[in-house]
Amino acid sequence: MLRRFGKLFASSMAVEQACALPALSKGLSGTTAYDVGSSTNIKWHEGGVSRESKQELLDQRGCILWFTGLSGSGKSTVACTLEHALLERGKLTVNLDGDNIRHGLNKNLGFSPEDRVENIRRIGEVSKLFAENGVITLVSFISPYREDRNRVRERVAAGDFLEVFMKIPLDVCESRDPKGLYKAARAGKIKGFTGIDDPYEEPENPELTVEVKDQQGNHQSPQQCAAMILGYLEAQGYLKKPET
Repeated sequence: MLRRFGKLFASSMAVEQACALPALSKGLSGTTAYDVGSSTNIKWHEGGVSRESKQELLDQRGCILWFTGLSGSGKSTVACTLEHALLERGKLTVNLDGDNIRHGLNKNLGFSPEDRVENIRRIGEVSKLFAENGVITLVSFISPYREDRNRVRERVAAGDFLEVFMKIPLDVCESRDPKGLYKAARAGKIKGFTGIDDPYEEPENPELTVEVKDQQGNHQSPQQCAAMILGYLEAQGYLKKPET
């Protein structure tokens, strides 16, 4: 064990040269700082411990499992079930749930199209940070707009974004209605509700698709759905450190 940590410490000391990010606009003359969006005179600071070292320590590959689907499709339930299964295997995870995030980080956002875009942008950046540090990141957001989800995919490294489409029909989700939101939306008490008077754009090519029934027509439990995702992670090499 000491030998392993000694190796990791030695590799972490070999700090790579700070990466040069392209400036979107020039900063103050005579400085190496630059502007990004509305932020001025900043510069990327490269960490001293590499992603590879952290993944070796954790014996896993960081990634983002992005659960998307209608309200009531089971995103949070399956994500929580999967997190327990990963814990049993000794894997480090973080579970970012849409409702929970709106209690803090995104509590100043509503459900207008503009706020929904910002909601996904913020959680996309947070999940990117976790994945880049070797953490298996579970994100459960309705995220109704395809463009927003694709924008997150484009922000991360190839293979880091795994879209999990909870392909559950509207009538099934509405029959579940765990929060009573569909009933309120049908009564006109909630406006802009996804699936009722606001669109949900299905993924075109998700890495994983979860359906109500399996190929034999049997209803799938959260445990069965989680097992399917777990099998995919194992087969694709996410549950062990990447080969060097």
